[in-house]
Amino acid sequence: MFTLSQFPLPYSYDALAPYMSPETLELHHGKHVATYIKNLNNLIQDTPYESVSLYEIIKTSVDDKSNPNAQKIFNNAAQVFNHQFFFNGMCRDCGGQIPAEIKNAFGGEDEFKKKFKDAATNLFGSGYTWLVRDGDEIKIINMQNADTPIAHNMVPLMNLDVWEHAYYVDYQNRRADFVDNYLNHMVDWDQVAENLKQ
Repeated sequence: MFTLSQFPLPYSYDALAPYMSPETLELHHGKHVATYIKNLNNLIQDTPYESVSLYEIIKTSVDDKSNPNAQKIFNNAAQVFNHQFFFNGMCRDCGGQIPAEIKNAFGGEDEFKKKFKDAATNLFGSGYTWLVRDGDEIKIINMQNADTPIAHNMVPLMNLDVWEHAYYVDYQNRRADFVDNYLNHMVDWDQVAENLKQ
């Protein structure tokens, strides 16, 4: 069974201010992620999923036809993974350079940021904008709700949570401003570079 302490926030609640407030982080990590973990534990209790890793749960439940709760299990497990990946990929103005491999894939840093922002602001409803490696290609994709690249054999490099709870306290309906601050002040490019090595 899983606990919130297994998925710690890698910094204090005020570490990303003013771009992301302590209130948002406390709500997002302390409440939303905790709820996904609680739901997941309830769903996997007394099932084979109870004794495997989060990664294995995601990879197996996405196509599991034998368990009537498989979709719910996938959604909650994937949301725990997606959130942890999101939180671990941020820091406030911590320096680092966008990797050359990404700049080369999109025609430069400005063009990459423009394409990522376009994707994130145009994702309808809830979900994530991801930068992934898909085979030999690096690309930007939108995924609805809890869907996650690891369920589709893609390597996640960075992600932006654009569910409303990720930004509404700080930005209300100004998703574009949230995306700008994420790209210009919160991405941990050193972590993205590490992810590229996977």
